[in-house]
Amino acid sequence: MSIPGIMLFRQIFLISLAFFGMILSGLIYLNSNQNSCNQQIIQQVVIKETWKQKAVGLLGLLYDQPSASVGRTDVASVTPWSAPIIWEGTFDPTLIDSIYKQQNLTIATTAFALGKYTRFVKDFLESAEEHYFVGFRVHYYLFTDQPESVPEVKMGENRSLTVLKVQSLNRWQDISMKRMEKLEKLIENELSSEVYDYIFCLDIDGKFYGRWGAESLGRLVGVIHPWFYNVPRNQFTYERRPESLAYIPAGEGDYYYAGAAFGGTLEDVLHLTKTCSKQLKIDAANSIEALWQEESHLNKYFLLNKPSKLLSPEYMWRSISEGAAQIKIVRFTSVPKNYAEVRPNT
Repeated sequence: MSIPGIMLFRQIFLISLAFFGMILSGLIYLNSNQNSCNQQIIQQVVIKETWKQKAVGLLGLLYDQPSASVGRTDVASVTPWSAPIIWEGTFDPTLIDSIYKQQNLTIATTAFALGKYTRFVKDFLESAEEHYFVGFRVHYYLFTDQPESVPEVKMGENRSLTVLKVQSLNRWQDISMKRMEKLEKLIENELSSEVYDYIFCLDIDGKFYGRWGAESLGRLVGVIHPWFYNVPRNQFTYERRPESLAYIPAGEGDYYYAGAAFGGTLEDVLHLTKTCSKQLKIDAANSIEALWQEESHLNKYFLLNKPSKLLSPEYMWRSISEGAAQIKIVRFTSVPKNYAEVRPNT
């Protein structure tokens, strides 16, 4: 081939190479744009689904619009110090659960079963597994002088029971007064090193009949006593003797709180139990026993340290068979019993 022919061939080859390079670059560009678009679409879908999941997690299922003007009118739903009083119809359980379950909470729960009170353990635990903080992590701590009498109860996922042996006592009043000290030591020595968000202290001779859930959580929680929720305070069975540290003068007091149920954060319940335990010991040293032992001191404590949330008598009712116009649901109730038969010195 002549030199001019070779030069022409080289020019054609270079032009063709450049042309194919342009085509290839265009294809790569188009493909990258398509991938970028696809990725953007995927990212948008993921973002939308993530926010959708977050919305479902936060808001739960669809629920009625809250009202600032319509609600329960037959009961008080707030205290004079702006603490909520929880009644059926004052909260949405789906919304409450969806908010609190995101916090991955653990609730410690204590009960005492000494002497013949071990007979109430099975109903307490089985009914709690059905109604008490369902879907949350719960750890029961059962104080008893008869660990061998504690029945086996099937626990749900993330729920457990620890049995703690304690000394037998001859007087039910002594059992009552020792509770605060035992609770104080449990929180200080064991629970404070664990990851517990809240603690509730309940009577073992109770049974759950309805939901007790996240609506009950608060910094310091008291339960309004079912015998005194609708009577004037001059009928409250406060300790009226000035010699006792549980003394509440006539004309003073807010509500009468049940000693059978109280709770809150570990820090606040520790302060409560420590204070009541100390005052019970001082009373004992002065040869005085408050009318209703630790319940009297609990009421004095709540008078000076206002609860941040109150639970209505639904959470500690008198009997499943006793009705009242304000009680739309019985959540927890003391079971019928012969006190003379189950209490050691009645």
